[in-house]
Amino acid sequence: MTLQTTRRLLLALSLGLLAACSDSGGDKTAAGKAPAAANTLEAAKAAGKIRIGYANEAPFAFMDSKEAKVTGESVEIARVVLKRMGINEVEGVLTEFGSLIPGLQAKRFDIIAAGMYVTPERCGQVAFSDPTYGVGEAFLVKQGNPKNLHSYEDVVKNPDAKLGVVVGAIEGEYASKVKVPPGQVVVFPDAVSALSGVQAGRADAYAATALTINDLMGKTDAGSGLEKADPFTDPVIDGKGVRGYGAYAFRPDDKAFADAFNAELAKFIGTDEHKQLVAPFGFTPQELPNGVTAAKLCAGQ
Repeated sequence: MTLQTTRRLLLALSLGLLAACSDSGGDKTAAGKAPAAANTLEAAKAAGKIRIGYANEAPFAFMDSKEAKVTGESVEIARVVLKRMGINEVEGVLTEFGSLIPGLQAKRFDIIAAGMYVTPERCGQVAFSDPTYGVGEAFLVKQGNPKNLHSYEDVVKNPDAKLGVVVGAIEGEYASKVKVPPGQVVVFPDAVSALSGVQAGRADAYAATALTINDLMGKTDAGSGLEKADPFTDPVIDGKGVRGYGAYAFRPDDKAFADAFNAELAKFIGTDEHKQLVAPFGFTPQELPNGVTAAKLCAGQ
């Protein structure tokens, strides 16, 4: 075999190997790149189910031990909306409230359904749907309200008062903005722990949404030694009394999913079907968002 013939054979072998490499993996695109993975919405439709992250806080999202399923205002609305989108099953992932956004980002679940307030700070981390409700605040206190706490400002005025909040909840932010000293704030993992904390004297008041406090009071017996502070004044922040608006949260790169969910949600909120669905959880027409959007809330309006 001549040197020239040898070179020709080597060249042919090299070209054959290159062709084989370019043809391997028949599912690649013409440009040699693998096709993009199905997005969250498409994957959920194909599976027929989706995971939602929730914190154990009634009436927004909680485990119904009798029915052995997660329920609540946020969860039941999600079930209706997702079913209309072709996703029939909801799988709940119980998570501490303060870990909901990290859990969403880590893909432990694909939606936060926990009545989470829309705030400009959170808007930098997640994509929110438009809100499903709007509500003010309340305090849970011992009977007789021994420290006379009827507002966040009352806690500031009394250096001996301790204010309980749930980790990661908006009430901790309210306390900070109203200048409640950090040493007067007691952080609990969930609403049930906060209630027990007030009973045990670890906190003099537990701050939460009025709906949360109403629900807790409805589930405690007359001998609990607790009551809802009455009257109560919502905190004034940046010159206006606060009103919280709860919504669903998605990963920012799931915009198509969030948009599709929001479109169906808009058709449902405020209908008779919606009102009947959430009434058992203590929601009334007074809690309707009345045109408030996530865009406005994210802009601080």
